[in-house]
Amino acid sequence: MSDLTPGPRLHIPIHLRWGDLDAFNHVNNTSMLKLLEEARVRAFWRAGPGEQAPSTAVLDSGLDEGILTLIARQEIEYLAPVPYQRRPLEVQMWFGKLGGSSVEVCYEVHNSPEAEPRTIYARSTAVIVLVDAATGRPTRLTQEMRDAWQPFTGASIEYSHR
Repeated sequence: MSDLTPGPRLHIPIHLRWGDLDAFNHVNNTSMLKLLEEARVRAFWRAGPGEQAPSTAVLDSGLDEGILTLIARQEIEYLAPVPYQRRPLEVQMWFGKLGGSSVEVCYEVHNSPEAEPRTIYARSTAVIVLVDAATGRPTRLTQEMRDAWQPFTGASIEYSHR
C-alpha cells in the first residue's frame, strides 16, 4: 500500500532530532523504531489537559490504568535513507487488522508533504497486544477502540522480500 493506492490514513508529523542520525548521516534503525513509537503514541493515546489529539486517541495505557500495550512483533522495510531535514517527517498510519486483543498497525514514513519529490523512506508493521496489567493475560479491545479505529482500516503491507 502506498500513495498510489490511497486509503484512510492518519497523518502524524514527527520532527527529527540531530541525535537520530548515525555516522553515515542518515536516521539509524533504532531511531526509526523510536520515531514510529512517537507517532503511535500521538495517534492512539489520549491527550493530556489542554492538548489536542486525533479521534483515534482512545488508549489509557499503563500500570495505573490496568492495561498495557505490548509490541508482539515489528517489521520494517527500508526503502531510502532518511537524511536530516528541518521539516517534519510525515508518518502515515492505518490498521491492517483489528483482532480480539491485538491490532496490526501499518506505517509509511514519508518526507514532508511540502517536499518535492515525495519520498517513502520506510514501511513498517507492528502487532500490538492489549494485556491486563495485573494478570499479564491478553484483554479484549473495547467497543470505543473499535469504533475509533475501524474507519482507518485498510490492506496490510505486503513486503517485497516475501
